[in-house]
Amino acid sequence: MQTLIKNGTIITASDTIQADVLIDGEQVALIGRNLPQGDATVIDATGKLLLPGGIDVHTHLELPFGGTLSSDDYFTGQRAAAFGGTTSHIDFVIQPKGGSLKEGVDAWHAKAEDKAVIDYGFHVAITDLRDEVMAEIPSMVDEGITSLKLFMAYKGVLQVDDTTLFRAMQVAAEHGLLVMVHAENGDVIAELTDGLLAAGKTAPKYHGVAHPAMAEAEATGRAVALAGISGASLYVVHMTCEESLEQLALGRAKGFRVMGESCTQYLYIFEDDLARPGFEGAKFVCSPPVRQPKDAPFLWKALADGTLQVISTDHCPFWYQGGVDGRIPGKELGKQGFHNIPNGMPGIEDRMAVMWHGGVNGGRYSPNRFVEITATNPAKIFGLYPRKGTIAPGCDGDIVIWDPEKEHTITAATHHMNTDYNVYEGMTVHGWPEKVLLRGRLLVDGDDWLGERGSGQFLRRRPFGEVL
Repeated sequence: MQTLIKNGTIITASDTIQADVLIDGEQVALIGRNLPQGDATVIDATGKLLLPGGIDVHTHLELPFGGTLSSDDYFTGQRAAAFGGTTSHIDFVIQPKGGSLKEGVDAWHAKAEDKAVIDYGFHVAITDLRDEVMAEIPSMVDEGITSLKLFMAYKGVLQVDDTTLFRAMQVAAEHGLLVMVHAENGDVIAELTDGLLAAGKTAPKYHGVAHPAMAEAEATGRAVALAGISGASLYVVHMTCEESLEQLALGRAKGFRVMGESCTQYLYIFEDDLARPGFEGAKFVCSPPVRQPKDAPFLWKALADGTLQVISTDHCPFWYQGGVDGRIPGKELGKQGFHNIPNGMPGIEDRMAVMWHGGVNGGRYSPNRFVEITATNPAKIFGLYPRKGTIAPGCDGDIVIWDPEKEHTITAATHHMNTDYNVYEGMTVHGWPEKVLLRGRLLVDGDDWLGERGSGQFLRRRPFGEVL
């Protein structure tokens, strides 16, 4: 089967060209002017942009957390991603306590089987780093998994000490794996949380007080230093504030192999949202927490100038009104205390639109840089490039036909994520996907869903490549 996309403007991380794109089977076969139609199905993209399918490298589908599950599974979450222009994502496998990494990987494959509708890969989040698990780390490369995550927070549950983190970095460096860290000082957070609860300060807004920016900055600096000593490549997830960016920039200036991402919510949602009346602030509880409006300009600048390499979502949705109409429990689990609110927000469907609107339309970066941080850099860093992340002969036919003029108002009433609120509720953006193709197959055509359950493929990733 051939598909010919005519009269569009191709946007890659490096080039902007007006050309036709011929997809033969699942791959881009030819790019050129006035390509002959032949027997191909023709899509007219006059006035539209052709973008590489977005890659969201930080998601949590069907994640067990705090006595419940994140509310999007591998069908609903991936379908929502496709409607937003994301055609690949990397989800976090959670090692079961007392179990092996392979047990976690097998469990996540089972979650995706017969549900997946876009392509996906896995990171492994290590929760119990015993000696035998440390010895198991190199085998993840054979599973097609080349990145592992460790937690410097969640004391008593997920947090590792510096010795364990450093040893894991040494093993990763030896075997070509990328180390990802959740960088917050878990000891400080635990002390602050206990003090706030003892004082009766239980409302959602105190989640932010318990997770100060300097606790993130300290842990970021510590992780960067350990990466420099060990020679490991480090990727700091969900960075939120000026103070932590300073630590990342310092490590990069010293030539350490360190990279970072931020997430869309930290550019638009702030501490005042945590303090909304009643319990509504629970909608915006995530870790690290949303910060102050003063931090957003530093994040935008870091995304534009290369201090940060990637924008992700940390998509981890929970129902606000959980337990209604058969729903699984949600944010209401924390009504008696902010420490019990399930951490996470929905966002996988909105990432491309809000980053185009605020970044390109806002004059903060070019369309090429938009492609770089939403698709190309994620593909390069996580071992998917050039199969994914660009539009070129031989790459997968993952193409978003983007209408830069289309106006769309984001609302839970029309989104496709399996949750009852949207953190960007009422935000009007200019720029929205018109059609979305995955490996040459049309998944989204306007408001119509054409994808099929089970058609998404697991992405066996190669060792990563730094973007320095």
